[in-house]
Amino acid sequence: MSRQKKTQRIKVSKNGPYIVTGAVPLEQDNIVIGSDGEPSCWEKGPQYPHRETYALCRCGGSKTKPFCDGSHFAMAFDGTETASHKPYLDRAEKTCGPRLDLTWSRELCAVARFCHRGEEAWGYAERSDDPEARKTAVEEACACPSGSLVAWDKETGQAIEPDLDHSISLIENPQAGTSGPIWVKGRIPIESADGFEYESRNRATLCRCGKSNNKPFCDGTHISIKFRSGT
Repeated sequence: MSRQKKTQRIKVSKNGPYIVTGAVPLEQDNIVIGSDGEPSCWEKGPQYPHRETYALCRCGGSKTKPFCDGSHFAMAFDGTETASHKPYLDRAEKTCGPRLDLTWSRELCAVARFCHRGEEAWGYAERSDDPEARKTAVEEACACPSGSLVAWDKETGQAIEPDLDHSISLIENPQAGTSGPIWVKGRIPIESADGFEYESRNRATLCRCGKSNNKPFCDGTHISIKFRSGT
């Protein structure tokens, strides 16, 4: 994992873009669909040129996506943040298994669907005394970009998290023809427009279609509206 710079931060501007500081790397990640028609893995896409500071569109209307071009002014974008300020575990549901527990937050789910590969992750967790079932449950949980789904080791009580570089990815699903959220990796601080700092997490997904009901986080609405970034 790369070392995080103390200056790395994402600031949600009022009814405007995400202001990213601290030279956070920006790239694209593509969802690869398996033979069963469900997501199977991630594939790296192009990287964007290095920038110390940049503004990412969150209204969905910019003509220079993923960057802001000021379209939020013309469209009178209402970016009011509605996400809860409570910690993740205070909002998550829990499935217990013999060797593995899973927690899941419905409101943070970006509908990436890695948890539906083969049997659903919850079923694998319930059979986690089987090493292969446990392994698959962990893989599915760790592939979840939003951190909505988290696997917990039964013996240690610790979360099993993927090793992620401090970076931002733009999610694309080429097969479905939709553009997903902004994937924030490696506990980069996210600050609300009013100065509140959201819980620091290894994985988070921010809305970039402008239509989420859980702003600034993604709630999967980009799928129903067939959002395309045009990048």
